[in-house]
Amino acid sequence: MSNLLKQVKGKITSPWQQASRIAFLVLYGVVILTAIGWLLSNVRQIGPESRAVVFRMGEMVRVQDSGLLVAWPQPFEQVVILPSAGQMIEQKGELLVRSKQAQKVDSGYAFNNDATAGSGYLLTGDSGVVQLDIRAFYQVTDPYDFVLQGAHVIPALNRLIEHSAVEVCASRDLDTILVARPELIDNNSNVAESREKLRLDIQIQINKNLEALKQQNAGLGIRVERIDVQSSLPQNAVAAFNAVLTASQVAAQEVASAQNYAAQKSQEARQASDRILQVAHAQASERLAKAHTDTVIVHNLTKAKENHTDIGLLLRLYHDKVSAILAKAQSVNTVGEGDASHLIIDGAK
Repeated sequence: MSNLLKQVKGKITSPWQQASRIAFLVLYGVVILTAIGWLLSNVRQIGPESRAVVFRMGEMVRVQDSGLLVAWPQPFEQVVILPSAGQMIEQKGELLVRSKQAQKVDSGYAFNNDATAGSGYLLTGDSGVVQLDIRAFYQVTDPYDFVLQGAHVIPALNRLIEHSAVEVCASRDLDTILVARPELIDNNSNVAESREKLRLDIQIQINKNLEALKQQNAGLGIRVERIDVQSSLPQNAVAAFNAVLTASQVAAQEVASAQNYAAQKSQEARQASDRILQVAHAQASERLAKAHTDTVIVHNLTKAKENHTDIGLLLRLYHDKVSAILAKAQSVNTVGEGDASHLIIDGAK
């Protein structure tokens, strides 16, 4: 080649020949650089967050982690860069999001219709409606299957997320998915525990479906390691739930106020009853004492008569009482026991 260039150089005499010579040298250099670039096209540095999968004529020959990768240029060997084995990749469940038309309906910019009524909503086991915002974090476990599926991995994963969410929601009631009725948390601990297991159940269901695809030789080469779930009610139902919750709270407050008022009135009634009983007991004791005092003479006289121990008690009482009676009279007429000539008539003047 060098001898050829020397011969050409020796024969060049005109400007056109010199220009052709320069163009030839430039083209020659470009070809050399292109060949070097092609030979070194698959020599690259793999970062710590990635790994390289090398295919030779469509067959995977090796997987290399971070470091310097040396491979034959295409089409002999093809290098595909994938996330490292420990890297988590986030994927949102796009099929569970309400459509743009449905979002316009929610915002009031469009009219509701049957096509958008159920968009983004899931049916629960007790015929409730809930909306789930699911984010799946997965790792690439089988690089060959992951590269083989290529652009189909994300759509397939979205369908698996939707399918798993539908199955899990259909097997639960609304209260085990979100806090629809807060009063059940304290009364039933199983409800709160089941609500916490929602993410785990969806993750298990997705991995179960991924394993089923792998058994059918259609695996995606991934495994879901974590699920984040944010549950919510439809906007139309939120107002109804808030109204019911407000009514329940108001009713509870009214019941509590009524119970406090009833307890207060009951306490006042007991206090009044105690006062009445105390006054009645005191008055009864006073009346009993006065009656006992007033009848003590009669009682003593009765006992004396019964026991035959009267030694002039009746006569003394007669003298005491008669003297008091006669002291109040203006005049006194005495009549003998056997005197029939005098008659005393009541009321005579």
